[in-house]
Amino acid sequence: MEDDGDKLKTIVQNVACDVDRVNLLKFNILGTVAMEQSKEHVHDHVEKSGDYETAQLAHITDQEDHETGIYQSLIRNPWASAWCIYGLWTVILLSFDVQASGSVVGIPRFRQDFGYLFEGDYVLPAQWQSAFNGAPVAMAVISSLAAAELADIFGRKLMLLVALVVSFVGVGVEFYATTNAVFFAGKLINGIMVGIIATNMITYIGEIAPLALRGIFTCCIGVSYGIGPLVAFLIINYTGQVDSRWAYRSVFCSQFGFAAVALLLWPFMPESPWFLAGKGRTEKALKSLRKLGYPGEEGEKKLALINLTLEQIRQETEGVTYVECFKKSNLRRTIISIMPLCIQSLSGIAFVAGYFTYYLQLAGYSTSMSYKIQISQPVLSIVGNIMAAAAVDSIGRRNITFYGLIILTAILLITGALGLSHKPSEIKGTVAFILIYSWWYNVSIGSTAFSLLAEVSTSRLRVKTIAIGYSVQSAITVMWQFVIPYLFNPDHANLGAKIAFIFFGFCVICIVYLYFYQPETAGRSYQELDEMFAKGVPARKFKSYKTDIQVQNEAAATAQKSVV
Repeated sequence: MEDDGDKLKTIVQNVACDVDRVNLLKFNILGTVAMEQSKEHVHDHVEKSGDYETAQLAHITDQEDHETGIYQSLIRNPWASAWCIYGLWTVILLSFDVQASGSVVGIPRFRQDFGYLFEGDYVLPAQWQSAFNGAPVAMAVISSLAAAELADIFGRKLMLLVALVVSFVGVGVEFYATTNAVFFAGKLINGIMVGIIATNMITYIGEIAPLALRGIFTCCIGVSYGIGPLVAFLIINYTGQVDSRWAYRSVFCSQFGFAAVALLLWPFMPESPWFLAGKGRTEKALKSLRKLGYPGEEGEKKLALINLTLEQIRQETEGVTYVECFKKSNLRRTIISIMPLCIQSLSGIAFVAGYFTYYLQLAGYSTSMSYKIQISQPVLSIVGNIMAAAAVDSIGRRNITFYGLIILTAILLITGALGLSHKPSEIKGTVAFILIYSWWYNVSIGSTAFSLLAEVSTSRLRVKTIAIGYSVQSAITVMWQFVIPYLFNPDHANLGAKIAFIFFGFCVICIVYLYFYQPETAGRSYQELDEMFAKGVPARKFKSYKTDIQVQNEAAATAQKSVV
């Protein structure tokens, strides 16, 4: 009696033979040159990989992934889903620190301890306000680029540990700071953590998420970006009016809690099987897949698919360096990957997320009321993220991003127009539209940008492409962090809500870009995306294009069913 390994080998060999017969029959009957090219493509790859059986096994696995729905995938892959949620938890650290500095500016005691009197009220110096917001982002750019290199050497798991340790140090410095210089040092240290997590964990989630759930989990990165500020705002609502340093120190204390939970679970975290397979560590990759819920034969099939994908793109990315991101078809992929992330920064989120509380107070709302209104902002953001995650596969990444940005642009125009008046009703109108912006931004570009960043980049360059994307976005954010205080603060340009006109102009340009260059990636495996970019398929034809990979997968699946 044959053992399980012999049975698997026999089935795969039969599948291979049946695929040849199916392809040959189609060629003879239809006379289709494309089918013969598809067959030749398979055999060309077999000659290069030396493992035809593994290739066919990979095609069968890929087809199964395409046929698995969202609910089925959740039931079949609970551990992969759980570790995706863990990855999302670590992103909360990033979002918390990014938003905390902007939030504490709205705390009167913080401005008293770190600012100066201006017309009867304490104001934080614009240069320090810019430094607190801008310099950590600049540090995050440097750390993200370095983390991408190190993650390809040491793996995603070790880099996360480094980020968590750095977070404890940075938050500790922020907590004990009594001067602008020391607080700035804490923000700078935490900038290292922000860069590592932004690059490392977005890559990790994109790599371990099942195909049917990839869009949902990458969209939910936006939920993590909303939870951090929500926790900060809730704490500020209860402690913000305390007449002591605990008015703002309480915010930093909660950040220790997020990092502690992540650190407790870190030893059990499986390394990315894509990283391990790329390094040729087959046994460790299989072990990682078992932890992710792919035991035995299922893990071997998944590893075969990973290896096939890596092998097929190896000739397009001969060296895993930043230079490769800008060569051949990779240049187009790099631009398409990072542009939605850049559009986030160009669309006004730096102002809305960082200065809303301060705007409310300058607009005449009491400190207590401004805190209460502020809490609704991250709640609306999270609702928007959840809506996007539910619709990202059915409506599509391109449609949500493109049409969503059109509506967002209209919201900015109305907000700026209302800001031209100083009547109380118009001021309340600007507040309402800023809240609408917070919701709709996360329904659209605020969520889909993360999916596109994780999906479009080629597998071997994914972590580096994400690092480039985050760095370019951060560079734009740094610019805004230094410029916005001078445009917005009452002791400088004092634009108020009229600043929305600036972001409106950028959004109009971005809409034109999205129409011509943004492809639809929903439901596509990494293999299919590799093929379409290699062939130079136009962006607006991605949704309807039939790939060779689809033909091979369907043929392999049909042959397997006939054997069984």
